[in-house]
Amino acid sequence: MTTIRIIDTEEARAAIPDLCEVLADCIHGGASVGFMLPFAPKDGETYWQEIAGAVEKGGIILAVAEVEGKVVGTVQVGLASKPNQPHRGDLMKLLVHRSARGLGLSRRLMDVVEAEAARRGRTLLVLDTATGSDAEKIYPRFGWERVGVIPDYAMWPEGGFCGTTLFYKRVG
Repeated sequence: MTTIRIIDTEEARAAIPDLCEVLADCIHGGASVGFMLPFAPKDGETYWQEIAGAVEKGGIILAVAEVEGKVVGTVQVGLASKPNQPHRGDLMKLLVHRSARGLGLSRRLMDVVEAEAARRGRTLLVLDTATGSDAEKIYPRFGWERVGVIPDYAMWPEGGFCGTTLFYKRVG
């Protein structure tokens, strides 16, 4: 059975081992998501603990995809906290373990987190993704509008610069 759901702080903390596995798998698959190789699942523990803390403080919406009770995908929306941006959120870290790709989990994760962001008063979401990546190709299929590219914005996990493509979507 496959489920997609928004999780709370306790659930986020309990899911850290699975979330670490998903993150490490995606990095080893070439995803430019802020981390460099070498990267072991345990290297993600501090990151996911910080995310669980942000969920607790209300600054992050965290969604997961589970297959047979195991987390195999995730996505987040950071809720902008500046006084002039109460309507905006930042979509981050759409990750699906390579073993679970092809099941439609990315689209389902996006649908759930976009709806939750709208429920929480967000009308505009933004994201950035590595130019030329598989991820860049899926966002337009999910209704996101491409804004442009910033060259040499980040690095691939194995090294070397990559551009970043910016997208936005109106929700709610």
